[in-house]
Amino acid sequence: MKVAFHTLGCKVNQYETEAMREQFAAAGFEPVDEKAFADVYIINTCTVTNLADRKSRQYIRRMKKKNPDAIIAVTGCYAQISPDELAGLPEVDIVAGTGEKGNILDYVTEALRLGGNSRTAQVHIKSRKQLCEYQDRGIITSMESRTRAYIKIQEGCDRFCTYCLIPFARGQVRSRNPREVIAEAEALIGKGFKELILTGINTALYGSEEDFAEKYPDFRPELSGVEKILAEIEELSGDFRIRLSSLEPTVVDGDYAQGLMKYSRLCHHLHLSAQSGSDHVLRLMNRPYTRNDYLDIVRRLRDSDPNYGITTDMIAGFPQETPEDFADSLKLMEEAEFGRVHVFPYSKRPGTTAASMDGQIPPQIKAERAAELIRKADETAARFLAGCIGEKRTVLFEEEEGGFFTGYTDNYIKVYVPAFGAAGLLNSFKEVRLLEIYKDGMKGEI
Repeated sequence: MKVAFHTLGCKVNQYETEAMREQFAAAGFEPVDEKAFADVYIINTCTVTNLADRKSRQYIRRMKKKNPDAIIAVTGCYAQISPDELAGLPEVDIVAGTGEKGNILDYVTEALRLGGNSRTAQVHIKSRKQLCEYQDRGIITSMESRTRAYIKIQEGCDRFCTYCLIPFARGQVRSRNPREVIAEAEALIGKGFKELILTGINTALYGSEEDFAEKYPDFRPELSGVEKILAEIEELSGDFRIRLSSLEPTVVDGDYAQGLMKYSRLCHHLHLSAQSGSDHVLRLMNRPYTRNDYLDIVRRLRDSDPNYGITTDMIAGFPQETPEDFADSLKLMEEAEFGRVHVFPYSKRPGTTAASMDGQIPPQIKAERAAELIRKADETAARFLAGCIGEKRTVLFEEEEGGFFTGYTDNYIKVYVPAFGAAGLLNSFKEVRLLEIYKDGMKGEI
């Protein structure tokens, strides 16, 4: 019995897909490529934008055409937020919310037993109030990448940014048992993974629940947030490094970010989501920091390492965003000199506060502003890379690509080293001198 998985959205979804893949494999299913002919298709969805929803529906229809007899199971944030919409699609057999991913195997097995003949989709959804306990699915020991592995440490969000559905889709803040995190880290290191990426819906909120100290009274009580886990993994033996998938400036400040520099295994790279460079827009977004607060984090990190890598997200055309507000976003990008920027035109999500705000920006203006943000992102990335020329950074080599071995520096620059005469680089750390900008990164030499 063949099963294919299709994942949209964040690194947490990627981790959870891997957990499902291992669960199905252990039950005797054969995981195949997402585009292959399969008996079961599982779509792990995102609902951050309307585009993400549309991509999910397109994949559902495409795979049902490939195998009309296949079981189609849809899970993830889109399934949690819009279960009736998905259940109304004739191609869909199972709809399972974010709190039901651990039960997908049971639901699929039952659908196969019944022969998949029911024309009514089975819907399994928990309310946000019910999404209050971390659902541990055991220790994951494999990933599609052979060098980098994700470790999910946290679930849920309580920030309620006015544009965002994720707190409703993912539920209350809850942290994974720290001993499970450490055990998974040890297992992955033992399997040869060289980079452990700590991820969560809002990673900085790890351990913030009121009952965390009661559950784990002896676990690093002197530390707060993600440092509780960092300090433990830092002390594990092995040849590896740690990367944080992201930290939210809604949770951390400059002092906290600067304090992370003491962890020698931690990569000098943070994804620090800005969303806007305008204080006016940040207030409308319910993002409780100012542009100066954000830049203070950037300055603290760059004081420790002038080429510390910072990536971010920016929204173009948020309701009531004036030309002056937009100019502030462009200026922030220049001042922060981001290595990479993910740009999103504002997407109205029903059920959020921003969807009913006055001053909605016309689609053409949103598109124009997004294009300008992308142009500015290319400029700042080029300046950041140019500033790294001649520097030595540690690279973890991952792939062979067009006559080069490629990998990422600790500050998240993709590096290309000629493959000729460089055998044995894959899944190893090497110090590399950065020579020149090339493609989406830089050429280097060992």
